[in-house]
Amino acid sequence: MSQLPASPSPSAGPEEQWNTWRAERVRALTAPTGNLALVETRWLPAGEEADADAVRAGLPDTVTVTTLSRTDLVTGAPEHGLRLWDADSPAIAHFEGIATFPYHPSWVLEADYTPVPGARRVAFEHLRDNGGTRDLVVPGDITLTVDGRAYTLSAFDDDGTLLLVFGDPTNGDTTYGAGRFLFVQRTDDDSRVVLDFNRAFVPPCGFSDQYNCPMPPRQNRFHLPVHAGEKHPVFRDGFAAQH
Repeated sequence: MSQLPASPSPSAGPEEQWNTWRAERVRALTAPTGNLALVETRWLPAGEEADADAVRAGLPDTVTVTTLSRTDLVTGAPEHGLRLWDADSPAIAHFEGIATFPYHPSWVLEADYTPVPGARRVAFEHLRDNGGTRDLVVPGDITLTVDGRAYTLSAFDDDGTLLLVFGDPTNGDTTYGAGRFLFVQRTDDDSRVVLDFNRAFVPPCGFSDQYNCPMPPRQNRFHLPVHAGEKHPVFRDGFAAQH
């Protein structure tokens, strides 16, 4: 679903590692199949299979075609689709960077992690589903106290990595309106995880309107502003990634 940048050298200090992470984020976003390169998501009629090679024929060399699938919210049947990525997309051409809060060690928080046996699924509303929800596997509970308030967070399994979709009062004003994402860091202790909110990032839908991102469920909404991590993408000449 999202792009996990390469890990910086563990011998570097926390802020140096964070700066390396920021640079990797920009490289990933502007890659030929990075978030900024996605120019079209094309869902096919029911029962039709995606043929990337047929679509790719005659397109410019800068365009990459990939396939994807999802479950129809009404029928439960599989839907197939195509994605077109352009290394010369307008979003890449107008991209200046990502507005980001300064690094602060106080936003590196440890939390308890309790695995839940079985394939527990939690309903997540998605940005482009008109209020519909999609069930995502949440393999455990993350519990912590922030500013005196206890939280039990739901992070879903994103290709083997726990991905937290969270909201806070900065959304829509200082940060991306639909919430932000954060990869949960495992520790040597299976019952503990680390939430480094300095690495909170704008979801893919903040860079292209062709994504359908999950939104923060109620339990993942913090009562206090999270002044850490990425705020929003910055484009020149009045360009907007969402139309």
